[in-house]
Amino acid sequence: MDTNIFRKLSYGVYVISTWDDGRATGCTANSAMQITSSPATIAVSINHDNYTNGCIEKTGKFAVSILSEESEPSIIGTFGFQSGKDVNKFDAVKYSVEDYMPVISDSCGYIVCNVIDKMETSTHTVFLGEVVGGEVFGDKEAMTYAYYHKVVKGKSPKNAPTYLPEEDEAVSEEKAVRRFKCQVCGYIYEGDELPADYKCPVCGMGADKFEEIK
Repeated sequence: MDTNIFRKLSYGVYVISTWDDGRATGCTANSAMQITSSPATIAVSINHDNYTNGCIEKTGKFAVSILSEESEPSIIGTFGFQSGKDVNKFDAVKYSVEDYMPVISDSCGYIVCNVIDKMETSTHTVFLGEVVGGEVFGDKEAMTYAYYHKVVKGKSPKNAPTYLPEEDEAVSEEKAVRRFKCQVCGYIYEGDELPADYKCPVCGMGADKFEEIK
């Protein structure tokens, strides 16, 4: 089976958030979709290993912040490559509480849901939520996973439903540019040299976390 066919499906880039005993927490996701229009319901897929999964289970609520093409890539790193069990992720981003839920300010907008059902798979929980609130933040284009992959040059966290083991692409002889890969999030830096003070735009790691792709 050619697993690359999954990349032909349409995905966005979202931050799924909720509360952890009064503390805002969340994770990135690229599997969120509207299931029905009346009443409006949304389904999100969250890995069992994500700390956010258990928090949604306890609160019975979640919010979907829809990231835009203009959103800071570091938001994806903050919520996708760290655990809310160990880090207060919302300390690193601007957010507001809308419809009683924490949402990312640097986004297209948000949707707030009450969990009404769920389905368990071997690795993920699919939470079905009835929409109880939502708002659009300005006129921005939603970031797709394709845009994130091709333009931001980021990779899916290993807990993401769409994660596929990546094969390093061979560098053609015509393109004499060096490529350095972040060992935390998979971001690829291209250039003659990797600056010593370079910081990954996705996860914020320093140059010591990059390895040259031969």
